Amino acid sequence: MDRVLVTGGAGFIGSNFVHHLVAHTDASVTVLDKLTYAASEESLRGLPEDRVTLVVGDVADAATVDPLVAEHDAVVHFAAESHNDNSLDDPKRFTEDTPYNPSSPYSASKAGSDHLVRAWVRSFGVRATISNCSNNYGPWQHIEKFIPRQITNVIDGGRPKVYGDGLNVRDWIHTEDHSSAVWAILQRGRVGETYLVGADGERSNLDVVRAILAHFGRGEDEIEFVTDRAGHDRRYAIESGKLRAELGWKPVYEDFEAGLADTIAWYQAHEDWWRPKKDRTEASYAAKGQ
Repeated sequence: MDRVLVTGGAGFIGSNFVHHLVAHTDASVTVLDKLTYAASEESLRGLPEDRVTLVVGDVADAATVDPLVAEHDAVVHFAAESHNDNSLDDPKRFTEDTPYNPSSPYSASKAGSDHLVRAWVRSFGVRATISNCSNNYGPWQHIEKFIPRQITNVIDGGRPKVYGDGLNVRDWIHTEDHSSAVWAILQRGRVGETYLVGADGERSNLDVVRAILAHFGRGEDEIEFVTDRAGHDRRYAIESGKLRAELGWKPVYEDFEAGLADTIAWYQAHEDWWRPKKDRTEASYAAKGQ
């Protein structure tokens, strides 16, 4: 796979995957990204121009996508609306971009897209794989998301915010580990198969915030509990045994606290990137009592 097209490659997970390809392969990469608010050209800066090309465009525009697909050996599709709270404010955006038993427009759109891929594999012979990953954390994640929001709140001397009672559990994986898993699936995965990607990093939201506060030498009495999210699922879990057994993949960041410390350090060093987004993000949450 000498030429790889990455849709949504200027977003959080997509850009980290592009960095992974540049660091660990010889592939040339084309990034197709609409550059919405959650994408960032800065996330691609410093990458070699002879290997990484950015095309600004919409993945739903066939006139843009068709010739790009024809020129590449593989397509890795990351482009999607990805913020659960935004799906509750404006569900239509999520159904246009096109987990099971979904409880929000966000998760419903993801389930629908998986079904479409499976249908095209079966009906038209498209050579595709699907990966479903647990919650990612790491560099370049927009501060509307849970972990970077809490990190930047604490950096600013404020209080971290926790939905409801904070006992909602997620399986956290560093985005670098997600990137290596996707590349393994692309190289060695069986066509038509679905692989679950997780790092055995289950933590409650409360535990995550406690770890962030402890890193800064602050106590959990500073946590502010806010209005819960509508349809807030109690637990997400990933069983990644198939991926590990079939493809020999395993995470590098098996110590969540170590990965979290690296992520905190990144946000401390890149305040110029997230600072302009902070006030607007917090104003949006404050309007909802969150």
